Amino acid sequence: MKTNKVIFHLIFWLLAYVSWIFIFRNGTLVLTHAITIQFCYLVFIAANYYFNSFYTIPLLLNKKKYIQFGACFIAGITVTSIIRVPVSMLVSTYVFRVKSAHFDYITIFYNSFVNILFWVVIFLTGNMIVEKVRSQLYIEQIEKDKAANELNFLRAQFNPHFLFNSINSIYGHIDKSNKSARDMLLTFSEMLRYQLYECNVEQIELDRELNYIRNYIALQKSRMDERIIVSIYTGDINGSIKVAPLLLITFIENAFKYVGFNECRENRIDISLNYDKGDLVFKIFNTKDTFINHSADASGLGIANAKRRLELLYPGKHQLNINNQPDSFEITLTLTAI
Repeated sequence: MKTNKVIFHLIFWLLAYVSWIFIFRNGTLVLTHAITIQFCYLVFIAANYYFNSFYTIPLLLNKKKYIQFGACFIAGITVTSIIRVPVSMLVSTYVFRVKSAHFDYITIFYNSFVNILFWVVIFLTGNMIVEKVRSQLYIEQIEKDKAANELNFLRAQFNPHFLFNSINSIYGHIDKSNKSARDMLLTFSEMLRYQLYECNVEQIELDRELNYIRNYIALQKSRMDERIIVSIYTGDINGSIKVAPLLLITFIENAFKYVGFNECRENRIDISLNYDKGDLVFKIFNTKDTFINHSADASGLGIANAKRRLELLYPGKHQLNINNQPDSFEITLTLTAI
């Protein structure tokens, strides 16, 4: 994008330069003289254009510092007009070979000031109009996207209600003697409600997040081999501690997905969470089978997404250590000053 912008600007100034040569050339000015004179003007006009585009307009005019903007704008035109006086003398003497030429400094300065001012105003006005139109189109597109998102959100409201009604219907058809199945369905319904209605915030109470994690663990334990030991330890956690919702669950899902079973050793998943003086330390350890070929990125997608979320949500306030061994996988996440 930057390269394309540079090319566009070069083409624009080249076209302006060529146009000036032929438009302002008169019968008393040969082509080579017109080329030289217009090039000098091009340099000074371009210098003022970029000075105002990158400094005075964004830092002064857009911040409603009108007096400072006007002073800097006129100062830029004046300085370049003054510089053009000796440049014009040098060009006439050493390029055009005009001997004993009489230089009217005031006239040269005045003509330079008027010409540079005119073209800088024209180009800046044109650029501001283009940017205004572009901004307006962008705002209109944002409004359209916002309206579309709101419509999609309203349409989506039907689905959760339908889903919960369906869960209630299924729950009613499960035999009352099958308590485990009924409990699993209730746990799943509670987890779903948490994801849909409670996680639409940037920070959520850690004890509510822990309740979701315990429900997830309960569901996973109901389907896995009973010989795999799952333990969870939480320290002094209260409602005043807040974290980003559904952040820790990614690492827990990864552990349940890749935990291995080996008859010759203890197979386990250990989860611990401690909070001390503003620092939250989360650890999770799981065994895995050494004979299964775990590729380097076998569990990488979810963790990669979690890393990205950490970078966005806790910049400079987190430390993630991953210890990937042939027979085990361990993650230690420290959130500081939360």
